Amino acid sequence: MNARPRFRLMPVPRRARAESLTRRVVLGMFVSLDGFVSSGTDNEDWIFRSGDDATDAWVVAQLDQAGLIAMGSRSFGDMAQYWPTAESPFAAVMNATPKLVFSRSRPAAPDADGSWAAPFIASGDLVDVIAHWKAQPGGDIRVLGGAGFAQALAASGLVDEFQLMVCPVALGSGVALFAGLPQPLDLQLVSAQSFSGGAMALVYRPA
Repeated sequence: MNARPRFRLMPVPRRARAESLTRRVVLGMFVSLDGFVSSGTDNEDWIFRSGDDATDAWVVAQLDQAGLIAMGSRSFGDMAQYWPTAESPFAAVMNATPKLVFSRSRPAAPDADGSWAAPFIASGDLVDVIAHWKAQPGGDIRVLGGAGFAQALAASGLVDEFQLMVCPVALGSGVALFAGLPQPLDLQLVSAQSFSGGAMALVYRPA
């Protein structure tokens, strides 16, 4: 990945859950045992087969630390149709937390408030945009999707913490989270928690 994605700076949200001097970029993904975050097909039920109340509670606890949820425009389009009316353990925190959409083409909304209807929009140089938002007060910048956006952040060295829910399944092929790294990325294990359904929550930070 030689060219850095282009995104334009936009105003920061007024609402934030927690104050901090430097916000962290936290990437949360469901991952197969062989390192894929997507099968590359329309069938992604492998993500949910090992889930239970305990895994849901872990994910909600991590999401609750976020002051901003960031995603690519395609993922936003899908999520904006689902979450406002969803009956899910994640719905309350997903709907309450401001959203930041990274898009090359979507125009900025002057009355953006971070809701699903009026998300904050960012376009321009990815490294510059991330630096801009990290410098603002607030809780973690939680990245949820999509796979290409996550790959770009990882390859650019912009992720401060990886929160991976490893599912007990091998896909054999698909979209690899760490595809496109310019060099090996050394990580330090921060925490590990196993669940009765076979999933394991692994938290890593760059070493």
